[in-house]
Amino acid sequence: MKPGKFHVWMIGTLLVLLILGISALGMGQFRIPFSEVLSILAGKSSSLANAQTVVLQIRLPRILLSMTAGAGLACAGAAFQALFANPLATPDTLGTANGASFGAALGILIGLPATGVQVSALCFGILAVVLVFIVTRGSSGQGSAMIMVILAGMVISSLFSALVSLVKYAADPNDILPVITFWLMGSFSSVTMKAFYTGAPLILAGMLVLYLMRYRLNALSLSEDEAKALGINLFRTRAVVIAASAAITASVVSICGVIGWAGLLVPHISRMLFGNDNRRVIPSSILFGAVFMCLVDTMARCITQAEIPVSILTAVIGAPVFIILLRKTGGIRV
Repeated sequence: MKPGKFHVWMIGTLLVLLILGISALGMGQFRIPFSEVLSILAGKSSSLANAQTVVLQIRLPRILLSMTAGAGLACAGAAFQALFANPLATPDTLGTANGASFGAALGILIGLPATGVQVSALCFGILAVVLVFIVTRGSSGQGSAMIMVILAGMVISSLFSALVSLVKYAADPNDILPVITFWLMGSFSSVTMKAFYTGAPLILAGMLVLYLMRYRLNALSLSEDEAKALGINLFRTRAVVIAASAAITASVVSICGVIGWAGLLVPHISRMLFGNDNRRVIPSSILFGAVFMCLVDTMARCITQAEIPVSILTAVIGAPVFIILLRKTGGIRV
């Protein structure tokens, strides 16, 4: 694809994202006309009672965070798929999501406030990746090092998954257990502007790092000697990519729970449209991920009276779309 056409795609997607975000502010059980939404965003008063509160304090934070979370997960998924040369790699490949889930479940069990639960989830999500680095320290050779990282990630992920089950077993089934279960399903329903300001900077920083590393991600597909000949420090590059992706995943999970499929499906759509060049896959995944998650979150709160957890909808939508992509492409190489 020519660079000019790619830029047209990106500008068009950005416009779709903007229109979708503004439209979503008026959607829900309490519907607000598009003109009223624009008036409120412009700083003018609304003729509808409570419309300003609903738009600015309830819907705006969750829409901004849904866009940020979707963009971050898709970006991290694309980076991991390039790093491990594995089309099935996801942001949770190294156990970050399960580690963060355990931190949140533990925080809920011991009665921490919402901020404490978020901090606990973030710390344990990062701890999961630190444990992977400790386990794989000393591995040598390009192929063996990557295999060791993946295997260590699977083990750490299973460990934290078992710990989550242990916390759920110990929780009060009438009080605490439903809270943990619903939180693990993933939802933006309780997002506030404070939570957005707390979690978004780490997600945005991780995306910025991966965006700046998109050129180096292409070099990781080369042999070790070829990459070194280009001046690429393989260990440092892999460590930075893993750290940035883990920071994104842990931050997203700490705020809104576990949300699947965005990190797997969106990068495949980007590669189907633009090829395997990460200079295009990374930025397109960011925009497509933001659109995807904003759309899914809007559907989650508009389809029924009771809000549907986002992770359920991402799976219901993502699985059939992924199957269609596989049928059309016969598999996508990274």
